[in-house]
Amino acid sequence: MKRPEFKKFALAAAFAAFATSAAADELNICVEGAYPPFSEINASGDVVGFDIDITNALCAEMGNSCKLVQSEWDGIIPALLEGKCDAIIASMSITEERKQRIDFSGKYYNSPGRFVAKQGHGLTDSPEGLAGKVIGLQRGTIFQDYMDGEMADVELKLYGTQDEVYLDLVAGRIDAAFADSIAISDGFLKTDQGKDFEFFGRDYSEEKYFGVGAGIGVRKGEEDLRDAFTAAIKTIRENGTYKSINDKYFEVDIYGG
Repeated sequence: MKRPEFKKFALAAAFAAFATSAAADELNICVEGAYPPFSEINASGDVVGFDIDITNALCAEMGNSCKLVQSEWDGIIPALLEGKCDAIIASMSITEERKQRIDFSGKYYNSPGRFVAKQGHGLTDSPEGLAGKVIGLQRGTIFQDYMDGEMADVELKLYGTQDEVYLDLVAGRIDAAFADSIAISDGFLKTDQGKDFEFFGRDYSEEKYFGVGAGIGVRKGEEDLRDAFTAAIKTIRENGTYKSINDKYFEVDIYGG
């Protein structure tokens, strides 16, 4: 096990390397704004949520000024690769497929996927139990990857945002939805529109599809920036900042094991 003083030195070294790099100016951060409670647009038109508070905390720890760049989920990786932003902080799971295109910091949270449907649905989370039903999910996500890989015969309806999934679920245009369990429990089930709905089936966390948690995406070759974010995540975990943000939104620590 590394000694505490070595760990502190490693964190300091990561910050120092980043501070002396060309990337240490204002950072543009791609966020989504349509994935409550992680990110959403409030009545004033501002992007708010767990991801946004984490962004601000990490930027403060790194000593950077950060500007939020709202991006559609479908275009968020292209926006990074085209230089429209310097990093993605949008509940993006670290998967092998995505790592072929971009690099990631260490995780800043991890939660399983779950199915949700109206109470009294009688569904089970198997290809047989979902046969003849329509499952809604956000396009280009790990949830689509899982369904395509393991339940290819189940009919899917794909959406640009998670909010659109919920709207059709409530309207009865789909039979169930598949998404992040925390996004469902704290971003849907606790709302008036979600009060008649419930989880069903098991937790889904197979690394092949769901990765190892949500990380901060950066362009390949920008190791200093990647490592600075990883170091900042560790620091806010240790100094209590992460807990304060976590407890603002959730009843349990969502960092995961």
